[in-house]
Amino acid sequence: MSRAIQSPTPPTTELAELGKFFAIAGRLLDSGQAAPQMFSSTIDAVWHRLLENPEDHAAFTAHHAGRALRHLPVKGRGVIPWVTAYEEAYGPLPQVWFTNTAGTVDVEALARYRETGQVWAEWDCSPAPGDDDAVPEKTAS
Repeated sequence: MSRAIQSPTPPTTELAELGKFFAIAGRLLDSGQAAPQMFSSTIDAVWHRLLENPEDHAAFTAHHAGRALRHLPVKGRGVIPWVTAYEEAYGPLPQVWFTNTAGTVDVEALARYRETGQVWAEWDCSPAPGDDDAVPEKTAS
């Protein structure tokens, strides 16, 4: 049986993590790799709230990923390969990635990650390039 602990997580942390996830998505897509898998129900819930306002969603993904991204239902299970890219950019995944929407931390999954550096999980969505991937070029100031 999996032990769990309660962990309040401020929404700003979840939104910041979504931004980091989109940044990783942008890098992976730019290099011709597959988009990352969203394995966290907590971060995905923030994504779904952001999707309620298409303009805000487009601006947020363009800011973080350098392009518009869509939410694509894709189910799977296994190792999460983008964790290495995240760690190179930001350090170890924080606990929020292992916290469900009720605020309960999956301590077994978190401990396994901390011991092995790998995340094994199920996912049901992933970002995909948006209909309009064009991002305006930055102009020199």
